[in-house]
Amino acid sequence: MNDRTLYFAYGSNMSIERMKARAPSAELVAVATLIGHKLKFHKPSKKDGSGKCDAAYTGNAQEKVIGALYSIKSIQLSQLDKDEGRGYGYERQTVSVVSASGELFNAETYIATKFDASLRPWDWYKEHVLRGALAIGLPSSYVASLEAVVADIDPDKERRERELAIYG
Repeated sequence: MNDRTLYFAYGSNMSIERMKARAPSAELVAVATLIGHKLKFHKPSKKDGSGKCDAAYTGNAQEKVIGALYSIKSIQLSQLDKDEGRGYGYERQTVSVVSASGELFNAETYIATKFDASLRPWDWYKEHVLRGALAIGLPSSYVASLEAVVADIDPDKERRERELAIYG
């Protein structure tokens, strides 16, 4: 597995369709949990100014971010860095996540370095997150917390259609 990298996706990349568009070699390894972090939609998008997901560090062991643990070809990590806007509000970090079976994994993920609590996601972005959460079988209470996030309707209808076209 030395030519592959583990990647923890907790936002729109939980969606296997979106993840495969960014890293075609992506294979779901497990549902995993990042302890001591809280999911927030406060990272400003470089492209459209909306709120994107962040696994914000809290240090509180009661707070957690649940997501998809993927294995991807290591060579595709540089493209994922570009897609995620590494250097503009996200930095890639190695984190420890735990699977439902209790297995511990070290994985790459993106943590926000810029925040704006007033931001909200576009509706299509929230849909990527929800579709991914449902597809990988996240707990219903966690999915409900995602559904409760207020999202704005993207006034750019072409962008919305383009983003959701991956679902057919």
